[in-house]
Amino acid sequence: MKKGLITSILALTFTGSLQAQSSIPAPKLVVTLTIDQLRTDYMEAFSSLYGDKGFKRLMREGKVFKEINFPFSNIDRASAIAAIYTGSVPYKNGIIADDWLDINTLRPANCVNDPAFMGNYTDECSSPSQLIASTFADELKVSSRNNSLVFSIAPYRDAAIFGAGHSGNGAFWINENTGKWCGTTYYSEFPWWINDYNDKKSLDFRIRDIEWTPVHPFTSYKFLPEWRDQSFKYKFDSERQNKFRRLIASPFVNDEVNLLTEELLDKSTIGKDDTVDLLALTYYAGNYNHKSVQECAMEIQDTYVRLDRSIASLIDLIDRKIGLHNVVFCITSTGYTEPDAPDQGIYRIPGGEFYMNRCTTLLNMYLMATYGEGHYVDGYYDRQIYLNHKLIEDKQLDLALIQEKSADFLTLVSGVREVYSAHRLLQGAWSPEIERIRNSFYRKRSGDLMIDVLPGWTIVQEKANDNRVVRDTEITAPLIFLGTGIKPETINIPVSSTRIAPTISNIMRIRAPNACSATPIDL
Repeated sequence: MKKGLITSILALTFTGSLQAQSSIPAPKLVVTLTIDQLRTDYMEAFSSLYGDKGFKRLMREGKVFKEINFPFSNIDRASAIAAIYTGSVPYKNGIIADDWLDINTLRPANCVNDPAFMGNYTDECSSPSQLIASTFADELKVSSRNNSLVFSIAPYRDAAIFGAGHSGNGAFWINENTGKWCGTTYYSEFPWWINDYNDKKSLDFRIRDIEWTPVHPFTSYKFLPEWRDQSFKYKFDSERQNKFRRLIASPFVNDEVNLLTEELLDKSTIGKDDTVDLLALTYYAGNYNHKSVQECAMEIQDTYVRLDRSIASLIDLIDRKIGLHNVVFCITSTGYTEPDAPDQGIYRIPGGEFYMNRCTTLLNMYLMATYGEGHYVDGYYDRQIYLNHKLIEDKQLDLALIQEKSADFLTLVSGVREVYSAHRLLQGAWSPEIERIRNSFYRKRSGDLMIDVLPGWTIVQEKANDNRVVRDTEITAPLIFLGTGIKPETINIPVSSTRIAPTISNIMRIRAPNACSATPIDL
């Protein structure tokens, strides 16, 4: 009797699970659109400037989560996109940042650098080899026995490569020096149609005619404080030296992504059979030319207006080429914004200037006074300090003890709120804040010491003019699913970014990435 009851319960459980999974029809194509630095508050605040087929359509027809959170600290574009596609944190996937200090060369290393693979239309050598976890793109290839097509198109190299994963068919990004679409020999043969596009239609042929002025009268842009009383006008070709870099950091790059997407849809079979395919796209929604909001309040509002139009154009394009009933969209954000410039002194906001080079010099002097002559600090990068492990080993010193003593000493430096040693993060007491920092740590790439600077303090780049102020302000970032079978709904409860990958995997009827332990979202 009991056996029969248990069997019935199990049968109902598994049947319910299968029915829940199949409530969304298996799509022919999944489109993931990651919008770099997209903010929910801006998306909503500027809504009166939008048309009906972009953001408003997503909000009306999609399942909208108004806030996703990334459960790790020091988020940037590369670490965020790696987290989205792997369903994990840097502690598990290895991507701690766009760049980090290579402990072998003591020079900054990019997260997708790989000298083993040459570039197409670029001298950059790239691969996803430093991403140590699988992505849902990889799992799709495994599940389909390599029959699924996976392509990734982005303005940036890291976004394109992490979107394609280890097993994709191709990853394409814009060469910021030439305006050509480029790739890497890591993936299959560079498509003939991109060669043809580069020869006839690429950005370098058109940039001289591209001019940025506001879509609406400048008096319509009233949602952010503006110090100017007239409109802006940018001609990207006016400065030949960095014209492509400036366009890539503008809303016009989203139209370039759409143009290559149309070429892909026309020249390949993606989304045109019963095998699920994946198209990973990246847009840009940050400040123009990486300036602060105070410098370009009008521009950021117009960026969202143009972003709205780009999204509408993309949805229309996918509808015409594939049919929306065959497609599921996942639109999300990288969950961070570039830091602001320092506030002017007239506002008397508490703060100061923090110099990493001076901080490391003081630490080395302290360690020499304590342990004798030697170069104890190998280098520093992005508020992380790397100690000289070989010297410490040669002197037969306790690395964990030196890390702790160094952390205690650095907390005395002006502007330092807290210092976390590698030993403390890996073996120390748990707290929610330490958990976030530990999640951003990967022992083979992170420093021995991670410095937390007080909010309001400016981190001074001694060899650059791009000094930015520290802010702990939470950035609200949206997550939106759109497709057949997905019930329109707006949800205000925050959801973790680690749940995006298993949700997309569920939609595609495949297993989640190998470092992902989060559960899918119920759509």
